[in-house]
Amino acid sequence: MYKVTATQISDHINIDSFQSTYTAELLYSNYYELFYEVGTEQYISILKYGVVCFLNSDETKTNEFIKVISNHCRYFYDSELNKEYYIEPDATEIKFGFNKADLTYCDIETMRLIMLNVSQSVALDYYFQKSRILLEETNKHTSVLEKYGKLAISDKNLKKFIGKTLNLKNQIVENLHIFDSIPETWQSDYLIKIDIELKNALYMEKRSGNIHEDLKIIREHLEYFSDIMHHSASTKLELIVIVLVCIEVFDIIYRGYIIK
Repeated sequence: MYKVTATQISDHINIDSFQSTYTAELLYSNYYELFYEVGTEQYISILKYGVVCFLNSDETKTNEFIKVISNHCRYFYDSELNKEYYIEPDATEIKFGFNKADLTYCDIETMRLIMLNVSQSVALDYYFQKSRILLEETNKHTSVLEKYGKLAISDKNLKKFIGKTLNLKNQIVENLHIFDSIPETWQSDYLIKIDIELKNALYMEKRSGNIHEDLKIIREHLEYFSDIMHHSASTKLELIVIVLVCIEVFDIIYRGYIIK
């Protein structure tokens, strides 16, 4: 029985700088992934979207590695976002569950594929948490608007909030595109079958859809908030113009009266 453990430790890992300093045997690399062999049937996968994944690693070695790679992380944090997944490599039939896969055949590419999917599953949990935080904050502003008829947020803070939301959306869109792509080395019926069934077992499509739905709701709210803010600013500007015109008219009348 093999054990896969994936942990979200950052929102971004600089895999280029890490690769230049780490000396274990690199079996595979591309622009978003490094895959190392660190012992007999022991592997580590590093994903640029902030996840590290271990196969058959004990807790001490895992913690030591995370400490090493933390220097290559943006906003490193001790995360509780992790997932354990088990692989039975000598099963009589292929079967997938949310925490375990039974396989009739298991080579390095198969293990890498499973580690990658488990890593993506953890990343989806991470993005779901972040989107939920933004949604809850949006709902607070909506409740204030419902209760008082106005927004209790400044134009500057609203723009920051919109920027934070768009940044998260861009991260998700970029990485979901990575999730959907299948490397050429996986173009075999067996690996494609494993990829499809594992994604189904981990509810990847449904969870991704939930994230997109949250972001859609947030975007709609923010567009409405922005319209209200712009309308308020236009109203204030109109009042200022009216006041200035009144002052100018009063000044003309007063000067005319003085001259007479």
